[in-house]
Amino acid sequence: MLDQIEGLHHVTSMARDANENNSFFTDVLGLRRVKKTVNFDAPDVYHLYYGDEVGTPGSVMTYFPFPNIARGQRGAGEVGTTVFAVPEGALPFWQARLEGMGVGGLGRGTRFGQAQLRFTGPDGDGFALVEQPGDGRAPWTGGGVGVDEAIRGFHSASLRLRSTGQTAELLRFMGYAEAGRDETVTRFLREGGNGAHVIDLEEHPGAQPARQGAGSVHHIAFAVRDRAAQDAVRRAIADTGYGVTRPIDRDYFWAIYFRTPGGVLFEVATDEPGFARDEEVAHLGEALKLPRQHEHLRPWLEANLDPIAA
Repeated sequence: MLDQIEGLHHVTSMARDANENNSFFTDVLGLRRVKKTVNFDAPDVYHLYYGDEVGTPGSVMTYFPFPNIARGQRGAGEVGTTVFAVPEGALPFWQARLEGMGVGGLGRGTRFGQAQLRFTGPDGDGFALVEQPGDGRAPWTGGGVGVDEAIRGFHSASLRLRSTGQTAELLRFMGYAEAGRDETVTRFLREGGNGAHVIDLEEHPGAQPARQGAGSVHHIAFAVRDRAAQDAVRRAIADTGYGVTRPIDRDYFWAIYFRTPGGVLFEVATDEPGFARDEEVAHLGEALKLPRQHEHLRPWLEANLDPIAA
């Protein structure tokens, strides 16, 4: 069993409109845009990162906004719900705030004894807020949400699968332990993790395969401290028979990827070097930052990418 994985690092999804996406995460949810860059494989598309003040692993939601992309189709083999942690007693504030801002899909529920507020993003993305007592992570309050209500980072992610058995086995190998069952949902917990250390597996035997598009999670990333830890994880995952990519330099972290038995794409990303490697903390997310291999495209990109509001 591995012991290097700390919890979630980031969750990456797809959207249709960059400005709408930016407004939702900064103006509505009160997160900070910590990086404005481009998709490494499609540099004519933004890659936007939102999180706490410095983009701490476990707090970062990222998006590829592809103009005119069709909306995704929900189904099996995807991340169904991304859940953010808020302080105890904060859900009434958030319900009133989201209702007042016209956010769709609002609904209250309970999972594993914790109250949840469910809602959808601009492209039908599945989100929830859950009260997490004693969460010591420092929130970003520059987005207009006070310290007593602001999002601390991720609480969990819920994977929607036809069968959970093989993915459950993989999570155990990755250092997670089963923490309980609630009807068709099995919860896994990384003891001593980074605060974003819960994964829920939802079993939907008759579900059709998901079709990715706007509002779909592209991949979910798990955090390790450094490249040595990542290399140990890579070797161990490969030794179990998974096809794992070589480490890829994503400028702000190193990444490896592999496809899980249920179809969800997993990434393992390093905590280092972080988002302040090419911008001062006070100005994170302001300038367009380009990977070295795409710097020669800057004049064209700055002329053709839609400007994003501050």
